[in-house]
Amino acid sequence: MAGEKAGSGKKRKKSELVATAGLIVIFILYMFPFYMVVINSLKQKRDIIKSPFSWLYTIKGLSFDNFVKAFVQMDFLNAFKNSLIVTVFATALVTLLAAMLAYYIVRNNNAISRIAFVLMVASMIIPFQAIMIPLVSIYGGKLNVLNHRSTLVFMHTGFSMAMSVFMFHGFIKGNVPVALEEAANIDGCTHAQTFFRIVFPLLKPIISTMVILNSLAFWNDFLLPSLVLSDKKLLTLPLSTYSFYGTIMAGLLLCVIPVLILYITLQKQIISGVVAGAVK
Repeated sequence: MAGEKAGSGKKRKKSELVATAGLIVIFILYMFPFYMVVINSLKQKRDIIKSPFSWLYTIKGLSFDNFVKAFVQMDFLNAFKNSLIVTVFATALVTLLAAMLAYYIVRNNNAISRIAFVLMVASMIIPFQAIMIPLVSIYGGKLNVLNHRSTLVFMHTGFSMAMSVFMFHGFIKGNVPVALEEAANIDGCTHAQTFFRIVFPLLKPIISTMVILNSLAFWNDFLLPSLVLSDKKLLTLPLSTYSFYGTIMAGLLLCVIPVLILYITLQKQIISGVVAGAVK
């Protein structure tokens, strides 16, 4: 028996070592593009073109001027302001509206709510590329509401509702007990008071998850803003990086740093929210 336990223990250690080695390899492969962006952001333009895969110690002319040039050429502060306004307002809207709609669908199990939920889930299979031309022709040609940050916020909110409602629906169904709402009703709370005072605070894990996922999507999106915004004063950070080449690596780093900080801050809530939202 002792020999069998020792053999099984050795096999377990070997399997753990193999798994750890595999994870390390995957991590290196995953981080390599980011590493290349970092080292190329510290090179001069001629070194980027001549040897983009060379290490920093093999080249001459290590420079931090790229960040200064990127900051100026991107009009970084203005682009950062535009991205921040669009991301904050769109994220806040989609979080609040999706949570309210998902709560209504879960607690009102009737034909209308079921059909609405099925249609929203089904809409996720429609690719954005299939509707972007009609979208631009309608909003630009007929309604003439392009080149407005509010239009971009509205579109981001609408396109993100289906996935957000799906995630909130799963979390509410599996993690918010009806007994709490019944107790609140007995105490005289209205439906709105019950939602905002009882239910909404319990949604903190999934809210954190959806905030970071939607924020990353809105902040990094290039295609939709490129269709909606053409005024240079309204360009977001991804669009502003399109205007130059030599310092683009530094510009990309300036775009990535804010959302990277946000992700590191909320990573625990993201993982717990994804796991909880998957429970039916």
